[in-house]
Amino acid sequence: MDKTEITGLSEKEVRQRTAKGLSNRTSGSEEKTAKDIIKENVLTYFNLIFLVLGILLIIAGAYNNLTFLPVVIANTLIGTIQELSAKKVLDKLTLLHAPSASVIRDGREQSVAVADLVQGDVIQLKSGSEIPADATVVYGEVSVNEAMLTGETDEIKKPAEAKLLSGSFVVSGECCAVLTAVGDKSYASQLARKAKDMKKAEQSEMIRSIDRLVKIAGILIIPVFAGLMYEEMVVNGSPFSTAITGSVAAVIGMIPEGLYLLVSVALAMSAMRLAKKNVMLHDMKSIETLSRVNVICVDKTGTITEPEMHVEEVHAAADEIDQRNAELLLGDYIRAVTDTNETMKALRQHFVDHTTRHALVVSAFSSALKYSRVKLSDNTVYALGAPEILTKNDHAYQEQLKTWGSSGYRVLLFAETRDRDVYEDGLHGTVKPLLFILLKNPIRKNAPSTFRYFRKRKVEVKVISGDNPLTVSRVAQAAGIAHADRYVDSRTLTTDAQIAYAVTHYAVFGRTTPEQKQKMVEALKKAGKTVAMTGDGVNDILAMKKADCSIAMASGSEAAMQAAQVVLLDSDFSHMKSIISEGRRNVNNIERSASLFLVKNIFSLMLAVFSIMNAVSYPLEPSQISLISMFNIGIPSFFLAMEPNEEPIRKGFMRRIIANALPGALTDYFLVMMLVVFAQEFKISNADVSIVSTYLMALVGFYVVYRISRPANRFRVSVLIGCIVGFLIGVLRFSSFFGIDRISGHATMLGMIFMFASFTVFYLFDHLFDLFADLSASLQKRAKASRE
Repeated sequence: MDKTEITGLSEKEVRQRTAKGLSNRTSGSEEKTAKDIIKENVLTYFNLIFLVLGILLIIAGAYNNLTFLPVVIANTLIGTIQELSAKKVLDKLTLLHAPSASVIRDGREQSVAVADLVQGDVIQLKSGSEIPADATVVYGEVSVNEAMLTGETDEIKKPAEAKLLSGSFVVSGECCAVLTAVGDKSYASQLARKAKDMKKAEQSEMIRSIDRLVKIAGILIIPVFAGLMYEEMVVNGSPFSTAITGSVAAVIGMIPEGLYLLVSVALAMSAMRLAKKNVMLHDMKSIETLSRVNVICVDKTGTITEPEMHVEEVHAAADEIDQRNAELLLGDYIRAVTDTNETMKALRQHFVDHTTRHALVVSAFSSALKYSRVKLSDNTVYALGAPEILTKNDHAYQEQLKTWGSSGYRVLLFAETRDRDVYEDGLHGTVKPLLFILLKNPIRKNAPSTFRYFRKRKVEVKVISGDNPLTVSRVAQAAGIAHADRYVDSRTLTTDAQIAYAVTHYAVFGRTTPEQKQKMVEALKKAGKTVAMTGDGVNDILAMKKADCSIAMASGSEAAMQAAQVVLLDSDFSHMKSIISEGRRNVNNIERSASLFLVKNIFSLMLAVFSIMNAVSYPLEPSQISLISMFNIGIPSFFLAMEPNEEPIRKGFMRRIIANALPGALTDYFLVMMLVVFAQEFKISNADVSIVSTYLMALVGFYVVYRISRPANRFRVSVLIGCIVGFLIGVLRFSSFFGIDRISGHATMLGMIFMFASFTVFYLFDHLFDLFADLSASLQKRAKASRE
């Protein structure tokens, strides 16, 4: 079939097939709708608990203790509005950059959104295209990589009538293909559905830890509430109104109601801020993953340098070569090949003259072979690609190639081969070099500052390229990449053990195949590194899929963008600084704020158990817990979470937030427990005990806020002072509302003694845990040293 005979579907046929459900839209999308966001924020387990507790307090007539409900409603509204705002920005960005396909309809080529393709559409595919649905080739030939589906990394030739699977991508060549299975019926969709049924995607350490805390709290509040109600009403014989007040206060104290909200809002706000900088996230957790990255693998072209190339010089390979005739041959060659990468664009711009020779056989550029081949109508096979590979490291050219490479040039060789035909497995005969073509990419203006940023934050950079290692090394050194003088030719790395050694000892890798890139990422991960892989071409996709986080340039191939978790829409690599900064801000600040929530949760659980075991009334009221939560937790955690924070992320999120929370929680528990015991001896009323307990908890809460805010700066001190002033206004202007009225002289004196003692108790617990942490770190270092 001739390409001109292909007319494709008519617009009428497209509408009919869309109406029949034969479009390429898939069900079960993981993207949240506005309805999903509202449901997730409103219809939660803890909101149900709060609703039940509110109804019980209304039945008991304790209306002033409903202060937690406005806070819960405000939290829900803030979370919903922030997520909807972020969704609006992200949806707009996604719509502008939705994947599209080149399709033939009514005999005309047009660009159509991938989701709007229908069964029977004829699409055009070229190097770098992701295959959007199952199809059959009707014209042309392509080489396809199906590694994402089958695990096999070999390039597979797909001539006319061959089947194409959705989810694979075109490595080289061009073709037209008719779609045979779309949407949920495509191979990739069925595979994805099976994978989703088998195992849900693994969550990040931070989200996993917070989920665990929320689940534990959700399980414990039921038996604790039941135990307190039983102890008050059955054991102590208290009326329902008294029993419900103390029980609700304990349960409210145990619920980390704002923690999950804080995480959701922080991630949504980060995604929105990044979207405004032309950074699109396919996966929200990639913000946290990138913050933990300590190795970034980059390519030379498009990352260190601008994507556009320019031919700088052309040299005849020998004196007897007629350079003008060789350049005309190269012009014929360039007209014949179908590659559309930046290299070919630069060659087409420079070599515009040609003869009437045409192509008999074309083999597009292969990342594995490092060259392309064409058999022209003079029955000669020509090749274009890596000089050292085509010449098999002929010593006659090595010195000159080294000189050009050390100047940062990318060198291509155009050669005449002794082959009679174009063989699939590469060249069989020797070659006669004709032309050396020297190309250059200017280094991005912001590249040096970006790599300085990584160096300061102890993030290693590995440059993995298909170019000559010396050339890549010189370019990397000019861009300011640390240890860029340590380079290796990846062709010398023939075993997994050699690759594992090389990734820890070298910073620059040249002449690397796509399979080697993948193995290098795997080796780095096995060495305990958190790896980000950047890419813009099909040769990067296998490694991107293996990395902890993948970043694609929008100037690259469509397949690379679809495979990545993060897409730099303006292809500006300097945005990586913003991404890592956002991630570190989120994880470090949420870790700090989570400790504030846990102080209240741990204390409330311990005091509730103490009350049940000793048959004493829970000494706090819901309104007092709400006051403490507002100024010791809610307000400081919100402001501290917004503060810039670029400290490196450490492992052990759960362990550290518990360790940071325990000194405050144990201090609260010890002081309030002793206050309850002393109050019984001195006949101090329960109302006075609850007021003194409120002041003690607030004071310790401010100690904790100060502790997690170290080292102090103007912003953090302002937050602390603002919270103290807010608390004092609350107890002075709204004392009756929060149940903080006048107290007896005995209670006041006892409270003063405990408040003076609070600092000493907190200091002792704090230093005890610091000593324990130092001892633990010392033992870990010794254990590591003994293993090594």
